[in-house]
Amino acid sequence: MMRSAKVGAAQTPPTLPSPAQGVRWTTPIVETPGIVVLASWVWRLVRFLATLPLRFPVMVASAAASGGAWWWLDWPGLAGLWTAALVVSLVWWRVDSVSFRRWVALRLLAWWRHVMVYRRHWQPVLVISGLAESYQERRYLPRIRRVLCTAWADRVRITLVAGTSPAHFEARVAELAHGFGAPSCRVLVEGPRKITLEFPRRDTLARTVPALDVGARADLGALGVGVREDGARWALRLHGTHVLVAGVTGSGKGSVIWSAIRAMLPAVADNIAQVWAIDPKRMELAYGRDLFAHYADDGESAVAVLELAVAQMQDRARRYAGKRRSHTPTTEDPFVLVVLDEVAFLTAYHPDRDIRKRSENAIATLTSQGRSVGFAVLAALQDPRKEVMNLRNLFPDKVALRLDEASQVDMILGEGARDRGANAHLIDPTLPGVGYVRVEGSPAPVRVRAAYVSDGDITAMTDAYGADSSSDGEAA
Repeated sequence: MMRSAKVGAAQTPPTLPSPAQGVRWTTPIVETPGIVVLASWVWRLVRFLATLPLRFPVMVASAAASGGAWWWLDWPGLAGLWTAALVVSLVWWRVDSVSFRRWVALRLLAWWRHVMVYRRHWQPVLVISGLAESYQERRYLPRIRRVLCTAWADRVRITLVAGTSPAHFEARVAELAHGFGAPSCRVLVEGPRKITLEFPRRDTLARTVPALDVGARADLGALGVGVREDGARWALRLHGTHVLVAGVTGSGKGSVIWSAIRAMLPAVADNIAQVWAIDPKRMELAYGRDLFAHYADDGESAVAVLELAVAQMQDRARRYAGKRRSHTPTTEDPFVLVVLDEVAFLTAYHPDRDIRKRSENAIATLTSQGRSVGFAVLAALQDPRKEVMNLRNLFPDKVALRLDEASQVDMILGEGARDRGANAHLIDPTLPGVGYVRVEGSPAPVRVRAAYVSDGDITAMTDAYGADSSSDGEAA
């Protein structure tokens, strides 16, 4: 009986404690075996030692050379090695070849960036950004051909795989920039299946650019108005084109306008160029009105100046008909630059409908017919929407300063400009004059900063060149 009772009790399922009894279930702790921990530390040590030459090549090479010299040649050999290294360092320091030292330094930097930044993170960044399929299929991964370093940026030259195009990389510039720790990324097309990714290492335009010196002569096809991101001079072409500058208030439109006028002063002094200014705000251009052949600051006088420019342009075109196809600035037929500050006031905001219509017709005529006969329009506006300014396509060259919205970038610079890295909507408000330029015939936008022309600079310009202005410099 006792045995049967015990058997019966064993067959009864155990009773689980209820939550009301205060019992909590916890995940059992499984300790990692010591051999696994030891193997992990050994692997980390081996990996560190294996990658040490890549992380600290100079230190490892110096230590290896010193150890080899001491092993084979004992202490005299080590002393001789360090003496030779010291002599070479002194010669290297004293040699008057800055360009050669810079070339060597950039080559070493390019090797380092190639190994430790781009090759190391290339596949993960491309896979995560959607430019490569998986980690296993390396044969379908774009190949890095070469990495070049300049003083301000890295240029990664790559070969695309079949089936991809530069547009795929242009659509992923934000992901590429973040993946490689760069402030931005631009895609430059070199040829069939060959592109270059440009990653700036630092912002070369962070400092204000002072007003550039006025040269002895003015090249109207390449006026120096600022600097480019690569450190080169930003040359703005005015003769033979029209330029539209767009940006919110405080973005630096006045810097672009005044830098262009400042660069033109030698030609104005030689009477082979004139500046006609229209300043509806009466704040930006009025400060140097003595530099202008014509000046207007309200709707009626602005339309009068525009229609006078159209009349002179058409008269010059009639004289050129059948005799010449291009314009050369002379004292008889000077180059005429019509500067329109806040052009939207005339085309959209003026309360008089007739003024708006006449202004729009005059601007359209100048921008469509004036290039070949020496008339150019430099217009600035804040709002680039089509209902405000529907003549954007008549301006071959465009400058986008800081904008409010991402969609406005393509409105100004053309479709695909933002995909190519022209993030004008992300420009820091503390960097007036910084923007992106897209010139006729080049789809790649270039980041630039216009020089800052202060009130004192304008006063000096007026004192030096205002006396030679036309007597009709008053409001038309």
